[in-house]
Amino acid sequence: MTADAPRGVDAPPDLVQLLTPEGERVDHPDYDIELTAEEVRSLYRDLVLVRRVDLEAVALQRQGELGLWASLLGQEAAQIGSGRALTTADMAFPTYREHGVAWCRDVDPVKLLGMFRGVNHGGWDPAEHNFHLYTIVIGSQTLHAVGYAMGVQRDGADAATIVYFGDGASAQGDVNEAFIWASVFNAPVVFFCQNNQWAISQPMERQTKIPLYQRASGFGFPGVRVDGNDVFACLAVTRQALRNAREGQGPTLIEAYTYRMGAHTTSDDPTRYRLADELEAWKLKDPIERVKAYLFKNQFADQEFFDKVDAEADALGKDVRARCLAMPDPKPGAMFQHVYTEPHALLDEEREQYLTYLAGFEAGGER
Repeated sequence: MTADAPRGVDAPPDLVQLLTPEGERVDHPDYDIELTAEEVRSLYRDLVLVRRVDLEAVALQRQGELGLWASLLGQEAAQIGSGRALTTADMAFPTYREHGVAWCRDVDPVKLLGMFRGVNHGGWDPAEHNFHLYTIVIGSQTLHAVGYAMGVQRDGADAATIVYFGDGASAQGDVNEAFIWASVFNAPVVFFCQNNQWAISQPMERQTKIPLYQRASGFGFPGVRVDGNDVFACLAVTRQALRNAREGQGPTLIEAYTYRMGAHTTSDDPTRYRLADELEAWKLKDPIERVKAYLFKNQFADQEFFDKVDAEADALGKDVRARCLAMPDPKPGAMFQHVYTEPHALLDEEREQYLTYLAGFEAGGER
């Protein structure tokens, strides 16, 4: 970073980039990817639709329809690129912000909103989508992912595991313990760190003295830094890391160098700790605009295509809103379900006591 440049704007060294912010395709000696025009259009559609879902969720929270929301604004390329690198057999472990990866795993966006609306505890079957439930405890999902990867390894399955976390989580003990176990047991896992420059209000320089991807060498496995706003590069780097994991080459740490354009969550006010010129500078690196520029320059898409995607995004936003508002509140007794796999006497007793208590209100009893 130069003395007068906003934080994180200057391209860091060793950055894998295949598509510049201006939409120019560039080569990289270690990572490359061949994409058809249709594949690029599909990636663009993913980026636009995921952003639309995210913006609708933010609006719903501001209107009191969600308790909280963690926006992915600005991080769409990191999530779509890595998400589309997964095979159907691979397993993903998210934090609470991986709405783009959920989209790639065919999880209904409304099920994501259900958790933040308080009507379910996740709402989707992890085994059905090979996408674990959202994890709120910072960094704990890295241990879950390594354990799962070790199981895959022992099963001899042709599959890998990917786990997502942020730059702030990299300082957590759980994450570093996961690095140790993955390294020692050569687990088929990819650690995907979305470095969005801010751990809530704490900047990167409060997290580490060296680039995050270089931490991997201290644990005995490779690390790579990729342009997290470049969907081509994120796809290529993640695809290679997952392939290496499946082939028995062990873990990889990917640092996706990106920027959190919105608040940490809707309870956060980023204007209290970062400057507006930093945000404006990162807008020039927008992950969607660079793909749009690439499509235009190479005549892979016309205005009719972009208008069609925008119309689809608007329709998706309206659909997500309508179905979110229509979600029924769970019955109070539902909290006792799925606590134990088998009947449990104490839990049954507690449930009956609670339901009897609630019945007293319905009968006009003492409050």
